[in-house]
Amino acid sequence: MLSVALILILSYLAGSVPGSILVGKLMHGIDIRQHGSGNAGATNTFRVLGWKSGLLATIIDLGKGILAAGTIATLRLDTLPPGFGFWDAATVVCLMAGAAAVIGHMYPIWADFKGGKGVNTTAGMLLALTPATMLMTMGIFVLVLLVSRYVSLASLSAAVTFPSAIAISKYMLDSNALDASILFFALALATGIFLAHRSNIRRLLDGNENRIRSFRPARGMKGRGEL
Repeated sequence: MLSVALILILSYLAGSVPGSILVGKLMHGIDIRQHGSGNAGATNTFRVLGWKSGLLATIIDLGKGILAAGTIATLRLDTLPPGFGFWDAATVVCLMAGAAAVIGHMYPIWADFKGGKGVNTTAGMLLALTPATMLMTMGIFVLVLLVSRYVSLASLSAAVTFPSAIAISKYMLDSNALDASILFFALALATGIFLAHRSNIRRLLDGNENRIRSFRPARGMKGRGEL
């Protein structure tokens, strides 16, 4: 179990790297938490600082999930248990590592435990485990975003799409490559994403959720080289 403990600690620390805060300070000289929604996530970065900064923050957040589930999860100090019930042990450890990175992103030790909502880091974790399904889910995210201009709606749509696609692949198309633990964790993480977006859901229902109206930085938020 030493391996699992090390993996969880390192994954949490990797997830705690505050990508949006770093992008805001290094590229614009601001603390993103003091602008827009006050959230230290890629969505607020995108809305306040424009698509370039938002894309960079997104890549960092995706990378944290990929690093945790795809690399850190392979570290070994001792042998893993043979399995967790009917679930494959290695797959479960990858999912646990990714979940630890998501927790780190939401509650980062490096940023006063005030982070983002974990959507992109979750996407990175699942991209490392099931790239084809996750790429399809990301396609749904982009489509909903471009059509609606609601990042929250796109995130919620992706949260529904991924476990649905996994369930169809495993139980209707008989894909033996997918461990049942992936579906369980996907459902748990989707539930967490919905809970994290409670206020966004209320605003969507009330018709006053913030849209992305421009792909340019908000007024007065140009990059250092553009000032």
